Amino acid sequence: VDPEKAKKKKEKDPNRWAVDPEKAKAKAEKAAKAKAEKEARAKAEEAASLAPATAAGEKKRLAATMAKSYDPAAVEASWQEWWEASGWYGCEASRAGSSRGRFVMVIPPPNVTGSLHLGHALTAAIEDCLARWHRMRGDATLYVPGTDHAGIATQTVVEKQLAKRSPPTTRHELGREKFLEEVWAWKEQYGSRICGQLRRLGSSVDWSRERFTMDPVCARAVTEAFVRLHEAGLVYRASRLVNWSVALKSAISDLEVDYVDLTGGEWRAVPNHTAHDKYQFGMFTEFAYKVVDEAGAETGDELVVATTRLETMLGDTAVAVHPEDPRYAHLHGKRVRHPFFPDREVAVVLDDVLVDMALGTGCVKITPAHDPNDYECGKRHDLPFITIFAVDGTVVAEATPFRVAGATRRPADSKAAVAAERFPDWVAGLQRYDARLAVEEQLRARGLLRDKYEKPMRLALCSRSGDIIEPLVQPQWFVDCEGMASRACAAVRDGSLRIRPKMHEKTWFSWLENTRPWCVSRQLWWGHRIPAWFAVAADEDGDALDVNSPALAARWIVARSDEEAEARAVAVLAAEHKTLGALRRDEDVLDTWFSSGLFPFSVFGWPDDTADLRAFYPTTLLETGLDILFFWVARMVMLGLQLTDTLPFTDVYLHAMVRDKEGRKMSKSLGNVVDPLEVIDGCALEALVSRLKSGNLKPAEIERAEKGHRADFPDGIPRCGTDALRVGLLAYTVQGRDINLDIKRVVGYRNFCNKLWNAVRFMLGCFGDFALDSPDQLDLATLAPRDRFALSRLDRALDAVDASLAGYAFADAVDALYHFFLDDLCDVYVELCKPVVYGPPADAVGAKTTLWVCLDAGLKALHPFCPFVTEELWQRLPRRTEQTGSIMVAPFPVPSGWRDLALEADTALLLACVDAARSLRAQYGVTKLAKYVLRFATPAKADAFRARLDDFATLARASETLLIAPDDPTPPDSALKIVDETASVLINLKGLVDPAAEVAKLEKQIRDLDPLIAKLQAKQDDPAYLANAPPKLRLSDADKLRKYADQRDVALAAIDMWRSTISS
Repeated sequence: VDPEKAKKKKEKDPNRWAVDPEKAKAKAEKAAKAKAEKEARAKAEEAASLAPATAAGEKKRLAATMAKSYDPAAVEASWQEWWEASGWYGCEASRAGSSRGRFVMVIPPPNVTGSLHLGHALTAAIEDCLARWHRMRGDATLYVPGTDHAGIATQTVVEKQLAKRSPPTTRHELGREKFLEEVWAWKEQYGSRICGQLRRLGSSVDWSRERFTMDPVCARAVTEAFVRLHEAGLVYRASRLVNWSVALKSAISDLEVDYVDLTGGEWRAVPNHTAHDKYQFGMFTEFAYKVVDEAGAETGDELVVATTRLETMLGDTAVAVHPEDPRYAHLHGKRVRHPFFPDREVAVVLDDVLVDMALGTGCVKITPAHDPNDYECGKRHDLPFITIFAVDGTVVAEATPFRVAGATRRPADSKAAVAAERFPDWVAGLQRYDARLAVEEQLRARGLLRDKYEKPMRLALCSRSGDIIEPLVQPQWFVDCEGMASRACAAVRDGSLRIRPKMHEKTWFSWLENTRPWCVSRQLWWGHRIPAWFAVAADEDGDALDVNSPALAARWIVARSDEEAEARAVAVLAAEHKTLGALRRDEDVLDTWFSSGLFPFSVFGWPDDTADLRAFYPTTLLETGLDILFFWVARMVMLGLQLTDTLPFTDVYLHAMVRDKEGRKMSKSLGNVVDPLEVIDGCALEALVSRLKSGNLKPAEIERAEKGHRADFPDGIPRCGTDALRVGLLAYTVQGRDINLDIKRVVGYRNFCNKLWNAVRFMLGCFGDFALDSPDQLDLATLAPRDRFALSRLDRALDAVDASLAGYAFADAVDALYHFFLDDLCDVYVELCKPVVYGPPADAVGAKTTLWVCLDAGLKALHPFCPFVTEELWQRLPRRTEQTGSIMVAPFPVPSGWRDLALEADTALLLACVDAARSLRAQYGVTKLAKYVLRFATPAKADAFRARLDDFATLARASETLLIAPDDPTPPDSALKIVDETASVLINLKGLVDPAAEVAKLEKQIRDLDPLIAKLQAKQDDPAYLANAPPKLRLSDADKLRKYADQRDVALAAIDMWRSTISS
């Protein structure tokens, strides 16, 4: 080595890292210019993707380009107003008879006081999905909206507002007329809120036909219905046991009663009770009744009874024992002494319905006027009924016994006047649970208290006031439902009324075959005032009359108007040789469910013979939650049959209850209620927590709910939009199952909308100048297999959606569309056609036509589920003629006979081979284009695959693909992936892997297969197995043996190949 040269080589230029100022400046200027151009392009793209302002009710003006990311607020803007203004939600009466079909549905009217919860959102999603589907199918479609006046709820809200005024006031201080003015004013101010929320959900209801259950049209129907039912002998006034809300001082329906299960011994605060902060519930108190002889002397026997409602013993009129109980056989027909009312006759009665000999002492105290079971027992044995509580929940000062038989009320002793019983001073006037404590002390003092211990029980609460329900016998108006219920049952049995899911028919029959008179009066001011007047003669003091006396029952006049009532009253009094002095209208209003029970025909103008009534009644479908099957659905059917002699609808679909992800009923008291708008618009975590703390939850429940919110939504609920909420709820809707809703899964469907947006955005970019107007322009014969595959899968999806919607299988319909868009279209077809659509224009026509047809039909099929995003995307499809209509009135796509099962099977094999190729690439870290060899078990398979080699090359990133016969030698330097028993994929790995390591892997595979093969072969060689094993099992085992053996042979061949590579 030349030392001088070596020295020069070692010497380095000390300025070699110096920066050339001119070059650096030029480079910086170039970078700044590129950055500025990039920012300018981004701003231009952003500006182009911003939609210009659209005037209210006009068709939405779309942005020049699609936004890069899906923004539900921007996408959903303006469409609802345009649909509504265009009149597409309505339906002319003349169309109902001329269309190919007819679909009419009324909305379950939500309470005017309310705001949407997820139950409403599910109802709206299901109903609007069906309405849009039928409308697109060409059916004359009418979806009628409305709200319910919600008697108790609305009156309660307004009374609370009055109490907050300065100075506070009450409805009684205002008087009925002024109070009702306040309620109507509140309704006008806040009543439209629920309708605005329904619009946010995209409900395509005909707002021009919107009804309110107290508007003039519905009010006239309510009056007419009540009068007709009374004229038919089905409405009557009687004293019967009702659910009494002490706080509201009104009877309430069963639906307005909540039940709380107590384990025993719990302490609770009770409204209107001030003597103590809390009272104990779930305590079983045992006490004794002394048996007396005919002279009233104690015999030495006693009957020990137990109760969780000790205060009701003040109204006991009997003790029941089982007729076959030997312990009390000697006491049949005897009496016991009431410790506080020694003159009261308390009989020992025999009752095998109420008494279970194995429970407790086998003795049951009977309080006919304050317990549903005792009430029926009292009627069976004609016992005296004694009401011990006033309507405000205080113990009465005196009470007159009476008897109840069926629907009539008469004095306890019809032969003589019955004296009222005076209640002891130590209990009269006390609130119910203060009376309980007083009774316990008195029993203890008299030596009659025997035991007291905890016992699980159910406590009935008024859902509106939170007060504890008191069963109370009160004079009310009732509807005899027996005959109507029988017709309703017959309609289901003969198939003229179909209930879906069918399993709910059992509940239908259970309720209606055991129906009781329906209490339809409520002691409220807000509602439909009962059209009944009491006639007072000129020579009578109306205040002194007992309007509830059976002797004066004929004086109650039911009429359509004041004039009609007066004419009828004059006639009634004339029969008594009296003249009319005054008419006093009943102060009560009708149960809210009475007016809503008329909704399917009152909304069309019944009782008038209107064009709408003729065209749209009976309706087609009633969709609602299963929890009101009896309270609303059954009553609509009964009233429809009775008043119109027609079923109000032919189909009932009952969706499941929406529960939280833990399976708990959604309840404000649990803090697990989610407002749909919080999902649509998004909600910050602190806002969710703040809403919890502003309610009436207990600290422990707040803590639990807050913990759940923080775990589920650490960043709050993201803005999901209406479409994601709708499709997410529908995806949950599986017939017969309650919905345990995890909001995070609904959030997941926002990702579906986002993927759809991005995929369609890409596909639209593929079209260039291509445009189409109709799928009729498609020529199937000119299309490549990949195109025909996409159309085959489209047909499959359309068939599944149509069948699923017809059978109310919403989750199946969502699943079919989800997999078509994301799997078949995006993951497969779009990837296959990318090289084609960007290739020579003449070659791209078939692919672009197929893509257009798939988008057009797919978006139409998805529209009933996701109305907003589908409209936005469908409007962007390139057309040869300008699109002026909406997707919502475009024909719903139907299968076109494009289904090709053989082609789908071939494509499934193609995709399996692609998966194998990708697996090999991943396994060996291959990133460049690769050479593949495909081996098929039969020449027919290989020939069928030959037409798909281009598709395989596209998806597997192949530079070259060869097909070899089963017996051809394995190419050297190749790795093998078995697809199935008919196909395998090899990749050329020359210079990329260690052959010795591959041999080791294959030898392990053989070691794993050998025991499996040996076990199956032993079975095949066992005569007992061959003689006794089921044929299906023998076939299955033989197939497994063949499969494992083939895999072993392939592995051995691969080992030979790698060893030959090593040796060479």
